[in-house]
Amino acid sequence: MSRASDKTFAAVALGGLAAGLAAAASAYWFVARPWHLRWGATDEEAARALPGDELVPAAKISSTHAITIRTTPAEVWPWLVQLGQGRGGFYSYDWIEDAMGLEIHSADRIVPEYQELRVGDTIPLAPDAFGLPVAILDAEQTMVLHGDTRLPGGGAMPPLKPGEYLAASWGFYLIGQTDGATRLVERWRADYTSTVMNAAFYRVFLEPGAFLMQRKMLLGIKARAERNLT
Repeated sequence: MSRASDKTFAAVALGGLAAGLAAAASAYWFVARPWHLRWGATDEEAARALPGDELVPAAKISSTHAITIRTTPAEVWPWLVQLGQGRGGFYSYDWIEDAMGLEIHSADRIVPEYQELRVGDTIPLAPDAFGLPVAILDAEQTMVLHGDTRLPGGGAMPPLKPGEYLAASWGFYLIGQTDGATRLVERWRADYTSTVMNAAFYRVFLEPGAFLMQRKMLLGIKARAERNLT
């Protein structure tokens, strides 16, 4: 093959690769992303204003997920209030979290010593006091965690570059149904310093990664709350 042919082949290959990447990016942005940002949620649930939304008013990322649990809010609530690293875990993929050094072990029972939760308590997300404080707590209805690096005592957040900020809220809402079941709605909102690197990290890596873990968590809570049903 001549040198000119080699260059033509390389150009065609690169063009094909670029077209493939563009198609994959478009499929993710216009199909997969809208789906995972509101997995399980109805149109009304996704659009509904919920307590805690105001804590991150200019969210650059907002997702709403939901699942139906075949038991009452009172039976689901104990699984929520014991969330946390070193507590009841997150009912998700422990092996992924442990591979990241988070030392999380999800409980398969309600742990009495983790049932006392108050506004201002911090839910650990990782060892070394990295966590989010409880901002809103309405028994058997609402639990919202919130941290903002711009506020005093805004939560033990991950290290950031000088001058940058991160604000996040993570809400859990139990909505009783007429048939005795519960809709568990989970909403995550985040705002951060606008940079190209941050946009790429939060949207390309954190968004889908968070969905993977949050979906498993909702399924894990459902399985545990429904375990003793006949």
